[in-house]
Amino acid sequence: MNKGKNWISFVVIHVIFMGVWGALIEIPEKNGFPATLGYVVWALTMILAAIFALAINRWQLEHDKRSILLGTGAGIMGAGGQLVLFFTLKIAPAYLVFPLLSLTPVITILLAVIILKEKTGRLGWLGIVAALIAVLLLSYQPPGDSTVKGYLWMVLTAIPLLAWGVQGYVLRFANETMKAESIFFYMALGSVLLIPFALYMTDFSQHINLGIKGPYLAAVVQILNAFGALCLVYAFRFGKAIIVAPMTTALSPVLTVILSLTIYAFIPHPVIITGMVLAIISALLMAAEETKVEETKESKAIKLKEV
Repeated sequence: MNKGKNWISFVVIHVIFMGVWGALIEIPEKNGFPATLGYVVWALTMILAAIFALAINRWQLEHDKRSILLGTGAGIMGAGGQLVLFFTLKIAPAYLVFPLLSLTPVITILLAVIILKEKTGRLGWLGIVAALIAVLLLSYQPPGDSTVKGYLWMVLTAIPLLAWGVQGYVLRFANETMKAESIFFYMALGSVLLIPFALYMTDFSQHINLGIKGPYLAAVVQILNAFGALCLVYAFRFGKAIIVAPMTTALSPVLTVILSLTIYAFIPHPVIITGMVLAIISALLMAAEETKVEETKESKAIKLKEV
């Protein structure tokens, strides 16, 4: 298969896999399989996807100090956010959590502005404003609605939001010198490093569902995430970022929200629906801003080569 001509296939697979994963991730835990063990299953599926990626790359792996630090650092950030996400979905449904998680580009851009003194354009600031309004709307709790109590779910959601935003910031540097397969390998390594923490936090005294609807269902769900992430890596390698970023950033959460609402057979309050829509719009604006920055860098690099 000519990957360069089929980048759209990677995008479609990524959106479907991640969208379905987001809607189903909480089901094994509701069936009696602890969220912490769900994390362990996810980390193991990441290993499988990493082996697959290295095989495609003929087992070539960058192992210099910089690559190891950046790759593993990004992996630990992603894995830490993933671990907290499992707990978040115990107290809040996916249709509320994932619109907020789609705002990770806000953190990435703000870090670039604050630390690297990079400038962001009008789209970036519009995205930030839309994100703030979306957060306020999503925090609205209609009278008599007992779906979510309190705001702990928002505090917990903020942890993977920040972790994945920092991960995106770190990956900016990693992508400058590392191949996609190496980055993914170290991301998988980072997830494995946190397995002992997940096991330590598991209450083995409680009943654990070890049947088909427990670890086996969890494995099916988590493998969607692992290979969905791998498809994203290839989508960015062979496609144009200005097209790939908005599609992957916004469409996966949209699919998750639609599937989650279908599973719950529930229609949220209009205020919350407005917040969901604003969160997706914000994600699109931020993705567009990010791709503008990358295109500017590429054009400058081409001009320097021509000179």
